[in-house]
Order: sequence, then C-alpha cells, then structure tokens
Amino acid sequence: MATARTPSPVSHLSVPVSEESNAVLSIVIAMLVCLVLAGLVVVYVAYPHRGEKMPATPWLGDALGKAADAVPVIDEDEADLLHSRSQ
Repeated sequence: MATARTPSPVSHLSVPVSEESNAVLSIVIAMLVCLVLAGLVVVYVAYPHRGEKMPATPWLGDALGKAADAVPVIDEDEADLLHSRSQ
C-alpha cells in the first residue's frame, strides 16, 4: 500500500541562496559598516576633538577620546624625516 507523501512545512519556507545574493549581502554589510564609521568620525570631530562634551551621550564622547589618545601620532620631526626620505 502506497502512502501519500506530504511535503515538509519547512521545505516551503526555504529560499535558495545564490552567490549573487551573498555578494549583495556582503556589499550591504560593508556599506553599513562604512556608514557607522563615518558617523563616528563626524561625531568625534563635532565634539570630543574640540574639547566639548557630547550632549546626549557623554560616554560615547569619552570612549572616542580614549580611542583617539591611544592611536599613535607622527610628530612633526618624524614627519619631516619621512618626507625627506621619500624625496
């Protein structure tokens, strides 16, 4: 006696994922990351870089200030040395 096969409810919900959709998803994620980083730069330049507190989120200003202080900076003497070596 043959029994009728009922399709699994999950099989109707599965969507085939192609390489093109993976590429589009990767581009969208990369663009969102770029927008977030650009927003952080704008916020940093608008407030902590000028020595002001951020009105809505002072903790973010403090974190950006600490991150900026942790980044190595090329002194003017080092910049002159690098400039003279490149010529």
